[in-house]
Amino acid sequence: MASRDDIVIEITPQVLLKAYTCGIFPMAESAEDPALYWIEPQQRGILLLDQIHVPKRLARTIRQQAFEIRVDTNFEGVIEGCAASRPGRRTTWINSKIRGLYRDLYRTGYCHTVETWRDGRLVGGLYGVALAGAFFGESMFSTERDASKVALVYLSARLIRGGFSLLDTQFVTDHLRQFGTVEIDRAEFHKLLERALAHDADFLALPRSASPELILNIIQGRGSRQAR
Repeated sequence: MASRDDIVIEITPQVLLKAYTCGIFPMAESAEDPALYWIEPQQRGILLLDQIHVPKRLARTIRQQAFEIRVDTNFEGVIEGCAASRPGRRTTWINSKIRGLYRDLYRTGYCHTVETWRDGRLVGGLYGVALAGAFFGESMFSTERDASKVALVYLSARLIRGGFSLLDTQFVTDHLRQFGTVEIDRAEFHKLLERALAHDADFLALPRSASPELILNIIQGRGSRQAR
């Protein structure tokens, strides 16, 4: 379901947060289109935090510390990377209004980034919104192999340790499916969302310097007890 705002309602950060609690999120037709429209998919993608699968090769990459992981240090770089054109995608849904709204949410502590760096360069990452016990993933990017996948694993461990119960991916892609992302109908999503919004969570509960072994242990369940 989608409906243009058509300037009937001014979309502010506060309106955007309310929209998330109702299970909807904004998108634009393109970077050049100044308007936004609301999306509420009939089928919703979620990554089940207690059933995450990390491929063996990716686990090796994480243990080898191929990337430096940073949290909330370069919002502008991450959203620019997510908006950039790349092979197979010439346009983006991230317009100036999207950038401004999420920049404001970042400044007020609702929007977060998980970033992958190599040799002082930002080479991948993701951003999304944390609200009570739910995290709404918005977009991710990668300019090097596995950079966004590693960011997703680190995000998942952070959400588990922080006591989150819902990771909303909005849609299901092949990229996300390999980690265990599933598709559920709108009614089931709203049930999970209601439960997630009923309890608090802490995005910053996991130390920023968490080791690769700790990250993988949390994902595999050996470190999940401390998350509660």
